[in-house]
Amino acid sequence: MTLPARNKKGRRTGFTTGACAAASAKAAVRYLVTGIQLSEIETTLPNRKTVTFPLKRCEKRDGVVITSIIKDAGDDPDCTHGAEITTTVRLTEEEGITLINGDGVGKVTKSGLGLDIGAPSITPVPRKNISEMVLEELSVKQYKGVQIIISVPDGVKRAKKTINERLGIMNGISILGTTGIVKPYSTAAYKASVVQEINVAYAQGIRKLVFTTGSRTEKFAMDLFPFFKEESFIQAGDFIGTALKSAARTSIKLVHIVGMIGKLSKMADGKMQTHVAGSKVNMDLLAKLAEEAGVDAVTCEQIKGANTARHAIELIKEIHIKEFGISLCRLVARVTGNYIQDQCRVSVYLFDFDGHLLAQFSEKECS
Repeated sequence: MTLPARNKKGRRTGFTTGACAAASAKAAVRYLVTGIQLSEIETTLPNRKTVTFPLKRCEKRDGVVITSIIKDAGDDPDCTHGAEITTTVRLTEEEGITLINGDGVGKVTKSGLGLDIGAPSITPVPRKNISEMVLEELSVKQYKGVQIIISVPDGVKRAKKTINERLGIMNGISILGTTGIVKPYSTAAYKASVVQEINVAYAQGIRKLVFTTGSRTEKFAMDLFPFFKEESFIQAGDFIGTALKSAARTSIKLVHIVGMIGKLSKMADGKMQTHVAGSKVNMDLLAKLAEEAGVDAVTCEQIKGANTARHAIELIKEIHIKEFGISLCRLVARVTGNYIQDQCRVSVYLFDFDGHLLAQFSEKECS
């Protein structure tokens, strides 16, 4: 089954793993109940929209039906795009719906995810959607319940591109989705993953977190804090505001923000969503900080006209870099602290692009 080519700049929507699993399970149960083999299945998504999925597999053997759907994530750069979401379903005399993780679907090993330890990594909305779709097909009275094994043949390999292991989800991907729809470059999904990571860290007894802006700064941060647990490190990405609010809600005591000049400059300017498309670096602010650090007037004027934050910091002579960096970190700490009403302590660390720590600032202990 060939999926449409993905366009990195496109806006074509796709479907979640949860929506695919629910549709596949619905098709399997219908085949078991009616004896009619299917090539496609109409299903209702969690957002109540009705869609039709083509089936890759629909096979019956020894009283069990195996169905599968190839996940189409649309234009989103989703690591599960093209994955075969497979359900192996049998009817039972015991009432209820039993969900089991097969090969390639992860198992929960840590608390904080809202799922029982040892349970399949299938989040609540997909669980509900699967149950609803299956119950629609179990209208014949003699069928009381159903056992559903959800598997993804290459799920273990795909999971290595996710943060699942850090969250304590082992040996596969998660079956996820709140609406059933995947929007390209979904900010909602990223925000949700940040909140989930913080909840897991808190459940592990961690009260000091390290927020980084990406994989590179996370590596710098891990070198800076070598004795911190892996769960302490949260790639907040562009969503530092979401991460800070979540940390405050969960009573985290201390947040270390680790970043480079670009993202920290935006935070200093009060921008809590720092994506390049949604915010620009305030060069006048950087020039003001440079002036306070003793940088000469000519250079400060050059900073105002700099192309990027990286360009701005390259204009500052080495003798003034540390003082400029401290001023920037101090401002970030105060702005972010105010954002969460000083509900936790904030420390800030400025790295250069080669991983050298240029400056740091720790705000006073917050009440």
